[in-house]
Amino acid sequence: MQRLHSGFQSEMPGRGCCPDCGSAELVEDSHYSQSQLVCSDCGCVVTEGVLTTTFSEESNLREITYSRSTGENEQVSRSQQRGLRRVRDLCRVLQLPTTFEETAITYYQQAYQHSGIRTARLQKKEVLVGCCVLITCRQHNWPLTMGTICTLLYADLDVFSGAYMQIVKLLGLDVPSLCLADLVKTYCSSFKLFQASPSVPAKYVEDKEQMLSRALQLVELASETWLVTGRHPLPVITAATFLAWQSLRPSDRLTCSLAQFCKMANVDLPYPAASRLQELVAILLRMAEQLAWLRVLKLDKRSVVKHIGDLLQHRHLLLRMAFQDGSSEMETKEKEQQRQRQRQGEEEVGHSTLDLSKGKRPASPALLLPPCMLKPPKRTCPTPPVSTVTGDENISDSEIEQYLRTPQEVRDFQRAQAASQAALSVPNPP
Repeated sequence: MQRLHSGFQSEMPGRGCCPDCGSAELVEDSHYSQSQLVCSDCGCVVTEGVLTTTFSEESNLREITYSRSTGENEQVSRSQQRGLRRVRDLCRVLQLPTTFEETAITYYQQAYQHSGIRTARLQKKEVLVGCCVLITCRQHNWPLTMGTICTLLYADLDVFSGAYMQIVKLLGLDVPSLCLADLVKTYCSSFKLFQASPSVPAKYVEDKEQMLSRALQLVELASETWLVTGRHPLPVITAATFLAWQSLRPSDRLTCSLAQFCKMANVDLPYPAASRLQELVAILLRMAEQLAWLRVLKLDKRSVVKHIGDLLQHRHLLLRMAFQDGSSEMETKEKEQQRQRQRQGEEEVGHSTLDLSKGKRPASPALLLPPCMLKPPKRTCPTPPVSTVTGDENISDSEIEQYLRTPQEVRDFQRAQAASQAALSVPNPP
């Protein structure tokens, strides 16, 4: 069967049904001046006329079919056609440029040629459409998240991410990661906090540019303090945006919780966003301890939000002061302890270490480490099985050959085995 591309059509009722889609709307098409019966619903060529390709063949009355003349023997399945239409529809919904749509269609056709994709379930073929569009956007530095695609396709995020990684591996594509700043701008632009509405009071409405600027600074601070590494970015962005929104008008917004903020903004609250919020506030408190006039105020988790603007203005200096590398001081103290051991005896050295253990030793500056190193997960190592082998077990003749290493040991074993057999063959005296 071949698809219809051009030609004059006329309806031909009473010609039966289409073998592909079952439709009765069959028309006669004069394609290249040859009569063909075509289904008007799916474009399937039901009956094919004959034609000639060259003048010599026409003079010799060598007629061939249309499919042989063009070489179009491969058919596009209905499933693939439906996927291509969905790729175009998704690109138009996202208002992507025409070049993006053509690239996404090319990736879809290449991926569909693999047997693992053709024989996959319908759920995986549905998310394949979004994977090709997302890959195209990432390659053109177009800010788009997996969550947005999954929302449009009503797809599961785990299934989508697995299919995405499979397509990238199958096609051997180089897909750059999404820039964190672009992701912040795209994600925060969807918040319903920039215009007064019945669900958003006037005191909660904020200027978009100011909130984006401060949220970007907080996300950069989280990135510099290991809060983003190895984690999903959306919970971090949600926590940073919430702090930025509170700090711009703290007198009216400190009583608002993170859940209420997400509800007003009409966005989902990611599960670990509350933990990222606590970690980010802890970093701000450590930075506030380096400013004398803030140290006097004895800030807590709520009051530190009022001074976020000052902390972000000097964040690089405050970070270096709050989290210093104590390796040089530790080396100096170790050298002093070695000199002390040389001067004093074993007892005095033990006494000095005891004093240090009691708390007389000054605390070293805190190191800036990832959260996984500050609070390592508790992993229980399985206990090894108790061995019951003692070494006194008897070794059979069939197993003893495994323990022989030198030719001399093999010969000695053969002699001993022959001697034992000879002793057993001698009859006992009467």
